[in-house]
Formats: sequence, structure tokens, C-alpha cells
Amino acid sequence: MTKLGVCYYPEHWPEETWKRDAARMKELGLHWVRIGEFAWGRLEPTPHTFDFDWLDRAIDTLGDAGLNVVLGTPTPTPPKWLVDRYDDVLQVDKQGHVRGFGSRRHYCFNSPSYRTETERIVTALAERYGQHEAVGAWQTDNEYGCHDTVRCYCDNCRNAFRVWLQERYGSVDALNEAWWNVFWSMEYRDFDEVELPNLTVTEPNPSHSLDFYRFSSDSVVDYNRVHTRILREYSPGRLVVHNSMFFFGDYDHFKLTEDLDVITWDSYPLGMLEQSPLPADVKAHYLRVGHPDLISFNHDVYYGLKQKPFWVMEQQPGQVNWADSNPLPEPGAVRLWSHQAFAHGADVVGYFRWRAAVGAQELMHAGLNKHDGSPDHATREAAEVAREKPDALPASSADVALLLDYENLWATSLQPHAQGWNYWSLLVSYYQAARRLGLNVAITHPRRDLSGYKLVMAPALHLVDDALAKHLQDYVEQGGTLVVGPRSGFKTLSNVAHAPAPGPLTELMGVSIEHVDGLRPGITEQIRYAQTRYPYTTWADLLTPTTAETLATYETRAYRGTAAVTRNQVGDGTCLTVGMWTDSDTLGTLLRAELEALSLTLTDLPDGVRSASRGEVRYYLNFNPHDATVEGVTVPAYGVVIDRN
Repeated sequence: MTKLGVCYYPEHWPEETWKRDAARMKELGLHWVRIGEFAWGRLEPTPHTFDFDWLDRAIDTLGDAGLNVVLGTPTPTPPKWLVDRYDDVLQVDKQGHVRGFGSRRHYCFNSPSYRTETERIVTALAERYGQHEAVGAWQTDNEYGCHDTVRCYCDNCRNAFRVWLQERYGSVDALNEAWWNVFWSMEYRDFDEVELPNLTVTEPNPSHSLDFYRFSSDSVVDYNRVHTRILREYSPGRLVVHNSMFFFGDYDHFKLTEDLDVITWDSYPLGMLEQSPLPADVKAHYLRVGHPDLISFNHDVYYGLKQKPFWVMEQQPGQVNWADSNPLPEPGAVRLWSHQAFAHGADVVGYFRWRAAVGAQELMHAGLNKHDGSPDHATREAAEVAREKPDALPASSADVALLLDYENLWATSLQPHAQGWNYWSLLVSYYQAARRLGLNVAITHPRRDLSGYKLVMAPALHLVDDALAKHLQDYVEQGGTLVVGPRSGFKTLSNVAHAPAPGPLTELMGVSIEHVDGLRPGITEQIRYAQTRYPYTTWADLLTPTTAETLATYETRAYRGTAAVTRNQVGDGTCLTVGMWTDSDTLGTLLRAELEALSLTLTDLPDGVRSASRGEVRYYLNFNPHDATVEGVTVPAYGVVIDRN
């Protein structure tokens, strides 16, 4: 069932307003209300002295109004008395500075003291509210890793990292070999000699750093498991969720999601646009609605993590306060974003927040209601969505998949080799190429079953072992079409080079790669494909075909005539290798022939107009200031049309 929700902070407002707020939420068409995730100081004002009375009344008030509560564990904001009591709770940043009290997310995931305190507060809440009829779901913590807090450089993390390494490698000799520590006399005699990869004179060993990133990610996953274990014990049958963020990759979301019933994310289209590397003219065009593909890409990431419907826990309802610039949304934008979320697999869309805060860090952040509690533009648009949305939608499906792997994100960011390298941007360009052709795109992990997809796109599949290569080769041999993008097959899982590249992918791709080109920002070169020149920037793999046929060659003087795009027939399928970083228009041209050969129906969508389907329900979304017609359907400016057939 599709539902709407909102984030609410009863502790911020006079208690006499709660009942009126709850009644208005219900009247608006809201169902879920998230509360409590930042309230530790009010729940336990002094050590081991709880004040649950106010929360009892708040939950009862919401429940009596017919609303369902998502109760957050309050661990993102440990109170002052707690951090003063223990000397190991606060994080240490990469420069060795302690990150102090006064905002949020100031704890270390590997602090033994904080884990003990986490168990205590989560248990207390779960015992008290685990069976409350109004509490239908729990949110663990809030936005793990926000404000660059996944990777901590304290003594606890150093000690835990050493244990993690010993469990991973077994012997220090195996670690030295995996990291190629013979270079620069970096070999260790014992795991207790391994330090954290910071405060080095120049860059630390990238293999060392990659393992630290893995360890830090596992620390988040393990800390989240502290919450889920307790919540499932005391509150069986209730959903357990966590809210992540857009284009956030400091921990492995696939691993975190294994312990959750639903993954949720916080959608802020305008802040997302402002922080993106898109050109200024594109940002200007989408100034007040956001870029459709940036938003939908993240929706599809979060659907793909569990391959089932997700929630938007925080949907932007107006201005945000944290971007470099914070424009007002276009009238109708909140309605458009809400329907776009449902179109891409959301079952719940929750707005942040009910009422704008009148003080502290987020006072410039809009809510559904203004600072004085009166309705704002988004209040009316949310009511429209409540009336218009289908009551239920089937699961999403797609013929085309895009492969996402957080370890490849980490490895390529550690040694970008080109200033403009950005893993997310590369993935979005492939995603956008397929979306512009009217196709649903599933985003999934490289090691999952791919047999249900007709075409799979794999840009920057950088870390490859024999098992992954065989998995992909089996997919192609059985009739699949694999598109391998630049920088694939270059490294082992320990982040040292395959010699030559693409290592275990050589037979599948039908090429060898002995040289790459990392271009300076602002430099554009060309390839020749089907007698036409197309641009590329940032990166080029110089392909030497072994069994593959050459489809395009580089025009660049330094390596003119070298293969840039190849196709290799493997069994009943095809592997297309795209060696260069190019724009989504060029990728669309390269993909079209492969997609048409697969008999997929393609629709050339105008810029800013997108479609998405869930079963027989098709959405048409227009992010432009003018009407648009697609497949005989006229979509109003900044509007949406839902075709239920």
C-alpha cells in the first residue's frame, strides 16, 4: 500500500499543539509519523534517569488520531553528560582532531563505551514501546555517516582495524603481499604495527586505505546490528528501517540493508542539484525542480539494494538550509517529486518536517508548515498527492540493469588519476542514456543474479577476481548483453594491478589494455564511430582487440586509430566495451544498436521529460517550464500524468 508520512518533533513544541497537529496530519492524508531520533537528552536528562512520560503522551496522541509511528533510536545525538562521562566516545578526524559536542553524529562506531550506552537506551525504548499498538516501525539512528563520520581515526578504531585485518588475512605476511608493502619499505612484522592510513607524509598505500574503508563500512554495519538485534527481540513484527542519503557511498549499503526490513532515504532534489558537478546552464534550467535523472537514480539505487520497494523518509518540502544556494521550489515541485518516488518503487513518501524549526541549525529549513505552524505551499501539494496516488502499486521491473559496487567507488576515488574522475557521475551518464530511451533501469550489485536482464551496464568495474569474471561470462554466454565501461578489470580485490588489464575479464572483453589516458578538466577529444565524430573527456582506455571487433577508434593525435569501442561475441551473447568516458548522448547512440537488437521498445524522450512504470501503471513526469507531449500524452509544465491503463 502506498502511504504518505512526515517527520515530527513533539519535544520542540508546546504540548497543547500536539493534538491539533495530529488531527491535521490525519486530515491531510498522512499515515506514518517519524519521531524521537534526536531526543536522547529529553528522554534521559541525567544518567540512568529516564523521562518517558512526554513520549508516552506524544505516541498516544498520534495513535489516537489514527496515525502510525516510526520511532527512532536517539543515538545520533548523545547528550553532553554522556560524552563527558566517557573519554572514548567522540570521533577523531583525519587530521587527528577530536570532533566535539555541539551538533550531531559526534560518536565513534567502535567506542566500547558508546556501544554499551547504545544497547542500554535502545533496550529501554524497545521494552517500553516494542508492543505499543501505535508503533509500527523503528528507525535505527539517523543518516549513518552524515557530515563525514563513517571513518574515525581514534585509538579504538586503530585497535579494531588491526583485529579486522588479522581476521581477513590470517598472517601479516599475507597482508604484506596483498598490499604490496615491499614498496617503500612498508612491510610489517606484526599486525600491532599497522597504523591508520592518515597523517602520512604523502598519500598512504591505496591498498591500506581501501581495507580501512572496508573496515569502516563494516563498523557501521556492525553498529547498526546492535540496534536491530534488540529491536527484533523486544518488538517482533514491527518493521526496522534506516534512512540513508543521496549519492552517499562511505559505507556499503548492500551490507547494511541485509539487516533491515526496509531501506529508506532522504530526498532533497534542490540540494542534490546544487552539490552536483552538472554545468551551470543545466543547474539554471532545473533550479527549482531538480534534475530528474539525479533524483530517479537515487530512487533506483534504494529499490535495488533489496530489490523491493523502499521508503523516502525525508522528502524536501521547500527550501533546504545546507546547500551553497537554497532556492525556493517551483509551485508543483513537491507534488512532482512525490509521484516520481512512487513511480520508481517507493511505498512510502514522508516529508521533512511537519513544522519549520524556529531556532538552532535548521531554522532556515522549510517544513510542510511555516515557523508559526500555518500551512505552506507543500501542505497543499501533499494533500493533492494523497488524493491522486494509487492505493497500491506492483513491484518495479526492468530489462536493463546498471551495476553499482561501493568498493569500486572507494578504489577509484583513492587513485582517481584524472582530476575529473567521479564514480557517481560515470554511473549517472550510463543511467541517463538508458532513461532517455524510455527504459526502466534496475541498479544492482555485480555479483547478484543477472539472468533476468537483457542488457547489463558495468562502468568502472575496477576490482575483479576470477569468480566475478566467470559470473559475468556465464551471463553473456547464456545470451546476455554486457556493456563494460572505462576502467574495468584493472585491479585485484586488494587494489593492486592486473598485468595486463583487464585481467580476468580479458577473454570476455576480447581486448587487452596496456595504456590509459587521464585527461585534464576542460579537454575534449574525439572518437570516430559510424563515420561520425563523438566527444570524450576525463578518461580513455586504449584497447587492443584480441578476439573483439573494433566499432570505434580514437581521433586523438597521441593514439589515433587505437580502438575505443569494441564488440566481442561470447557464446550466445555479446560484450560491448566502451573504453572512454563520454556523455549520455553518445552512450545512447552506442547503446541503441544493442537495445534494438534485443527487440526492446525505445522512446526518445525530450530533455527534462521522463517516464517510469510499475506494472501496468505508467508515470509521465515533466521537469520543464512548458508542456510536453510523449507517446500521445500531454504532460503539463512541472506536472505528472499517471496512466493506469
